[in-house]
This record gives sequence, C-alpha cells and structure tokens, in this order.
Amino acid sequence: MLKLLTISVFSLLLSQVALGQESDTTDWKDIYRPTGIRFGTDVISLAKIPFSEKFDGWEVAADVDFYKYYLTAEVGSWEKTLVSPTQSYTNYGNYYRIGADVNLLLKDPERNMFFLGLRYAHSKFSEQLSFNTEDPVFGSLQQVSNNSGMKAGWAEVTLGLRVKIWKQLWMGYTARLKVAPTVGTKGEFEPYDIPGYGLASKSTYWGFNYQLYWRIPFRKSVLPEE
Repeated sequence: MLKLLTISVFSLLLSQVALGQESDTTDWKDIYRPTGIRFGTDVISLAKIPFSEKFDGWEVAADVDFYKYYLTAEVGSWEKTLVSPTQSYTNYGNYYRIGADVNLLLKDPERNMFFLGLRYAHSKFSEQLSFNTEDPVFGSLQQVSNNSGMKAGWAEVTLGLRVKIWKQLWMGYTARLKVAPTVGTKGEFEPYDIPGYGLASKSTYWGFNYQLYWRIPFRKSVLPEE
C-alpha cells in the first residue's frame, strides 16, 4: 500500500510536468533549472528541549526548486523517556523523509509557497522497557526488555506555507498526515513509539513543524510567459 501510494502520486507529478512541456512554447529547460537551495530547522523540536524532560530531538531540512516542484529531504533525531512508579520506557533513533512539494502560488517573483506534497519516511531506532514484577520466592524483581535495531517506514501527505521575510531568510510551516506505518523488524515487545512518526499503534498520525530556512540562490528566477 505504501509503495503504491508513493508511485501513484509521483506519477501524477511527472504527468503534470509532461503536459506542461507539451502545451507551452516557453523554454522549459531554462525554467526548470534550479534557482537556489534552502536549509532549515524545525523550531518546535528545539523549543521542546528546555521545557520537557520527556523529549529530546532536532530536525533539519533542505529543498531545491525545479520551477513549481521542490525536491525535499528532512533528517531528524528523536529520544523519549516515560517514567511511572512501576515501569519506565525509553527510545532513541534517527529518521529521514524524502519527497516532493508542488507550489500552488505560480508566477510569484519572490517564490513564496503554498504547497501540497508527499514524503516517504524511514526510521531506525531502539527501545527499552523496564518494569517490576512480583515473584513468590524472590519478591520484587525488575524485568528489562529491549527492541534493538528496529526499522519502520511510512508515507506522509503534506500541506504548508513558505514565506520570504528578510533577504534570504524564510519562515513557514508544514502540516503532515502520516499514514501506513510498517515495522520491518521484530523485537522483544511490540514497538510503542516510532521516532519521526509517533505511537506505533496508530495507523494515521498528525504532525506539525514550524520552520526557519536560509536560502542560497544560484540564479534569478525565470517565470513562464503569460
């Protein structure tokens, strides 16, 4: 299901490119050359660190434009700790997302974006669960279970905004609908939390990032003729 969704959406994007090239006499070869690359970070993840004892992590992103299409890559780290009187849970791992966005604000000389997109995401992580049990002979014992070298994947549909606010500084947000999580390896217990995704028991999950970007321009934008 995940692969079919990814192939279908990318096929749609490629068909739009082909139609545009066939129906317009504009020099598309020049228009589709990248004009710059942006590097950014998720402000929400960084803001959580000083105020939360349960979460630690970061995320960075980059995108490059091909006219209204933007190839995007995101990489992050994720660590959670949950503690109760009788048990504790920790996980830590890394994740990445790759995909494309389609800018719906066409012919904007500032290249501001309102976009729809698709991502394929992959995570590699480990978990540990500690809990107390009562033994009739030895009394209270602490049991420890580990999930090591876990791998998971999922798809995301994105909606967001990117706005130029000063020189090459950009800001924006990305809302994510995460779907179809799959865990490719087995551990000693059912995975609880997937870095970059969330609770493994949920088949869909919402995410939100507030991002700051710095853009490195390659050349001036060339907009298609009316």
